[in-house]
Amino acid sequence: MNPSKQKALFDDRGYLIVEGLLDAGELDECQREIRSLHERAADLEAAGDPALSSFQREPYAGEATASGLPVLRKIENTRAHSEVFRRLSVHPTLVATAQNLIGPDLLLYRSTLMLKPALHGSAHGLHQDSAYWPIDPPDLVTVSVALSEATVANGCVQVIPGSHKWGLQSWGRITRERDAPITDRDDVDLSAQIEVPLKAGSALFFHSLLVHGSGANTSPHPRNTALYAYFSPRVRYLPAEGAPRTKVFPVISGLEGKEEFTLTAT
Repeated sequence: MNPSKQKALFDDRGYLIVEGLLDAGELDECQREIRSLHERAADLEAAGDPALSSFQREPYAGEATASGLPVLRKIENTRAHSEVFRRLSVHPTLVATAQNLIGPDLLLYRSTLMLKPALHGSAHGLHQDSAYWPIDPPDLVTVSVALSEATVANGCVQVIPGSHKWGLQSWGRITRERDAPITDRDDVDLSAQIEVPLKAGSALFFHSLLVHGSGANTSPHPRNTALYAYFSPRVRYLPAEGAPRTKVFPVISGLEGKEEFTLTAT
């Protein structure tokens, strides 16, 4: 699919699938790094290190471990914790696709590993990312890179096509037990929701207003996903009351080669 068709599809549906973004060697490297990050989480827990705040245990797994390591739901700020996932944030195909969708100048809002561990991975309730992000206008693009196969059984992403045109709404809590409803709202037409399974190495690009969620992982196979959210520097920063009035974001592309860009609340 050429770039103009990709952009038209993204604008219409709110999401785009790019197959084969990572090859087998890159996937193997990512899986080794995920294991290494779990080992680091165990060390941080043992030491009571404040850096552990970036590592979140799966809330419905209790004190369960896998091969002596903590069962993790996610790892935030992976770009700072891992050279492998820093490099992935600037992967040429990933960046070129994001530029085609929202423009040549890209800042990185978020770099996260979402880890739906086998048998324990919790469901994610329907939501819009921008309902939780203080960026206006709310037109970021999130990239969900499948580091392992994403299936219905292990909790692949679910989306409502075209819902990015609904405007910003409120959604409530995201993390949910496996048998809980995917939303507490009774005004959402769930018949329009579709599953988006992905082969390992493929990626889902979606608008930050697209309504999405995911089911629980009831399978014996983990679902590991690298998430990156990109946005244009031509925005307003609107932090919550009491939050810092300035925030520094990594520059991924453009802006005359700067490494960082600071946004100040207006």
